[in-house]
Amino acid sequence: MTDFDGKTILITGGVSGIGRLIALKAARLGSTVVVWDLDETRLDDVLKDLRRCTTRAAHGYICDVSDQQAVAATATAVTKEVGEVDILVNNAGVVSGRPLLETTNEQIERTFKVNVLALYWVTKAFLPGMMRRNDGHIVNMSSAGGLIGVPRQTDYSASKHAVVGFNESLRVELHRLAPGIRTTVVCPFYIDTGMFAGVKTRIPLLLPILHEDDVATRVIKAVRKNKEQLLMPPMVHLVSPLRVLPVPVFDLIANVLGVHASMDDFVGRAQ
Repeated sequence: MTDFDGKTILITGGVSGIGRLIALKAARLGSTVVVWDLDETRLDDVLKDLRRCTTRAAHGYICDVSDQQAVAATATAVTKEVGEVDILVNNAGVVSGRPLLETTNEQIERTFKVNVLALYWVTKAFLPGMMRRNDGHIVNMSSAGGLIGVPRQTDYSASKHAVVGFNESLRVELHRLAPGIRTTVVCPFYIDTGMFAGVKTRIPLLLPILHEDDVATRVIKAVRKNKEQLLMPPMVHLVSPLRVLPVPVFDLIANVLGVHASMDDFVGRAQ
């Protein structure tokens, strides 16, 4: 079991949505919270919220997680000013939400830099300290889109498939090298954070749009229980077993459930 009390937790993309809620919940459980983000104004706001709900210290750093040098420099500052990180939440993510031919090369590169490469830079920055202690927990935020491809997600879905592969390889690698370090990969359906504004579901009973507070609560519980994988809602668990079916049948089921039409009215978060 991973205890939050007295531990230092670092959350990337922590000023809004799931990242912000995980930060607040961890603070209430007694963690020293470190938040990384690019939005300085909202970073100040979340630090004020954190300091109102806990007597523990709260720290914020401006950091572009897609920039290898920026991550290394900011991680050094965190270790020096705050101390070793016990729980790392790789939460920062972006989505373009366009068909492939309408997605610019710059958007594709940004998706992979933030959603994939950042995991490597941030994890490599803090994993050595965890390995010295043979203790720690790494949370990698993927998506149900990391298990099934969806139209208008050729970059996003591929990046989230990469997160699943990264987490799985890291998990079994750490079982050999440092079994005291745990990992959790999180694969939720769409969440009402605003990042996927406009998405829809045909059968809400089976595939509801998830509430951000519920997701953050379940992430905290999954970490506390050392759960290796968190899929939400339960219907997402059927994606892998259904892949034994012929591809046309698998696609037919996804179409009947409305999965392939879910991004048709996507608008995303206002910039």
